[in-house]
Amino acid sequence: MSILIKPIITEKATNDSELFNRYSFVVDTRANKLEIKEAVEKAYGVSISSVRTLNYPIQRNTKFTKKGLVTGIKSGYKKAIVQVAEGESIDFYNNL
Repeated sequence: MSILIKPIITEKATNDSELFNRYSFVVDTRANKLEIKEAVEKAYGVSISSVRTLNYPIQRNTKFTKKGLVTGIKSGYKKAIVQVAEGESIDFYNNL
């Protein structure tokens, strides 16, 4: 089971990483905080001080168009915000 799916690189997440040393990841929905902590420490070689998780539900929407009733769905996911110890950082762009 791969716990870390991908890092979240948005304007808000980048600002969080620069100011507060917090990094965001999309993780497996079945992973708990201890597993997330171990996976990030193993993958990036940093020490983690705290982990916060958020579960985003499935989003369904319905539109009335010329074709008729059109339904759409966005899958749910779990997001982890990881606080890295003081003086350490994660570089997402070094392997490009």
